[in-house]
Amino acid sequence: MYIYWTIGIIFGLLAIWAIGSYIAVRGLEEPAYSVLEKRAGYEIRQYEPYVIAETEVTGSFDEATNEGFRIIADYIFGNNTKKDSISMTTPVIEETSEKISMTTPVINTLEEESTRTISFVLPSKYTLESLPEPNNSRVTLTKVAGRKVAALSFTWYPTESRVSEKKATFINLLEKDGQKIIGAVQVARYNPPLSMPLVLRNEILIPIE
Repeated sequence: MYIYWTIGIIFGLLAIWAIGSYIAVRGLEEPAYSVLEKRAGYEIRQYEPYVIAETEVTGSFDEATNEGFRIIADYIFGNNTKKDSISMTTPVIEETSEKISMTTPVINTLEEESTRTISFVLPSKYTLESLPEPNNSRVTLTKVAGRKVAALSFTWYPTESRVSEKKATFINLLEKDGQKIIGAVQVARYNPPLSMPLVLRNEILIPIE
């Protein structure tokens, strides 16, 4: 009987973890897009223009993402000229200084000291003109034009080695499909760090012609 109670408790805790992970991102705004086409393993999207708050950091994938998150979170939580609190959105986006024009073997290597841009997509109700200016000079506000993007979704923890592998696989897939890549690879993370790995939503986003 004790074993059954223990198993029941474990499953109950896992269920609470999964539900909590879902609730944590439910209702958060994300960039507006329409799906143009679903291909084997990925989809092609048309994104509407949006505004981001971004910062440049140096370090490994996890270090840079964590540091960049803290810097931009400080801005949206009130460290700005109006002391306004700006609603959280999703995802957090990472982009390395290396451009997609590099060969796949180079992209597939770990870049411990790469310069990386970490950005938050800001709520759609804001424009560049209506947003409060950051007090921290490391935070920049930028408008991203509408664009066509190939998106590869995957779950579980986005470690640097796993992300590099996904990037290389996706680039090869796009090349085989005859898709012309016209921009840098981005990694989008949609969930808080303590979310259940099975429900994590991560994406590799690559601008295409």
